[in-house]
Amino acid sequence: MKKLLKGFLKTLGIIIGSVASFLLVCCIVTLGWGAVQTSRGDITEALPSTPDDFKPEVRFVVFTDTHNENENVADAIDTAYSLFDNDSEYKGVDAFFGLGDFSDIGSEEDYIAFVDTLKSHIRKETVCININGNHEMKSDICDELFKKHFGYDPNTVTQIKGFTFISFSGERSLTEWTFTPGSLKWLSDEVHKAEAEAGDKPVFVFVHPHPFGTVYGSSIWCTPQLNPVFAGHNKVINFSGHSHFPMNDPRSINQTTYTSVGVGAMARFELDKDYIVGQHPERYEDAAQFCVVEADIDGSVRIRGYDLLSDTFFCEYYIDDINDEDSYAYTYKNMKAHDKAPAFGDDAVACAAVDDNGDYRISFTHAEVPEGYIVHEYKVSITDENGKEIYKDNIISDYYIIDDIDIQGFTVAKDLLESGKAYILTVTAESAYHFDSEPVSLNFNV
Repeated sequence: MKKLLKGFLKTLGIIIGSVASFLLVCCIVTLGWGAVQTSRGDITEALPSTPDDFKPEVRFVVFTDTHNENENVADAIDTAYSLFDNDSEYKGVDAFFGLGDFSDIGSEEDYIAFVDTLKSHIRKETVCININGNHEMKSDICDELFKKHFGYDPNTVTQIKGFTFISFSGERSLTEWTFTPGSLKWLSDEVHKAEAEAGDKPVFVFVHPHPFGTVYGSSIWCTPQLNPVFAGHNKVINFSGHSHFPMNDPRSINQTTYTSVGVGAMARFELDKDYIVGQHPERYEDAAQFCVVEADIDGSVRIRGYDLLSDTFFCEYYIDDINDEDSYAYTYKNMKAHDKAPAFGDDAVACAAVDDNGDYRISFTHAEVPEGYIVHEYKVSITDENGKEIYKDNIISDYYIIDDIDIQGFTVAKDLLESGKAYILTVTAESAYHFDSEPVSLNFNV
């Protein structure tokens, strides 16, 4: 018995040691990559703006993670046409690209419903290319279903007006979002070929998961397998989804030796809080973002985020020359340099009201941030008139909801506050790049 126990403990020790070693290696790689990311590039005087004489040679729309919200898909297509049918810069939409997770479980019924939506709204002259996401890959016959209903391969290359578009579903390996060496080789070969033939033009690549350590959400909703495929290919602009992290976070664009863009989601946002992913704050289901991309033959690219619920463009990025890696403005280092600590105005106020459930809704004035940047979190605490702290939390800012309301709210249980009493709300605002405001203390009565 002792011999068996000793053998078991030895085996257990080997397993624990192996897991610990693996985690240590992961931590070292993560920290190393983070150091590389945050140190690249120069700090510019200002972030780029689109010049008045920018004239596109191609325009396309990218959307991702629709998860059976086919009404949003239809609305996105119709909206894109209405925006650009009579555009003075460049008329029309040349293509739509879907980045996967149009289904929840990869059922054939979901393929049929999605394809029917596309056929009902996309015009015959407009290219439409989709890829499988990890939710489609829940089905063992995803490639078969894909070819049957879309009529082309899950990995495909498309030429539109002299530009190359590489759409990569990959082949599933160990997990739903890791790929076989063979499929990665296909992607690498196509990237090399496209870049060699592109001249000054960019090369557009569409994948479902983010490359690790690039855009917002790529710390976990990612695959590190894509990084060595794209590294050094400065013509590549990679569009990805999977994380459901909002596109209006400025970290959703990132440039290293290539450009990465996170495209948000058309169904359900996810965010992180205190560096922990998987957070679903209030109104997280109000998600309907897509991306409009325009490019010219000289390597200039404009990327804009559009929100269907408010019918507005909410962010814009302009790359003057995709070929000039030294001029990249959307590095982590430069984007952080242009961020600033949020600030509360002198007119900031707080108030409390009873909601429909009998709990207390605490509201306060938003902090102010530079244009194109956000408050990501608010650190809040409530003390009574004697200075005793009765509530403390970090709450995610509602920046992902595009509206004109300048009030942030959160809810506390009804048994924490007493009607008729005075309280003090202390708030600190934290930006996307982790700059904290000066705390503000606001008096309110319940």
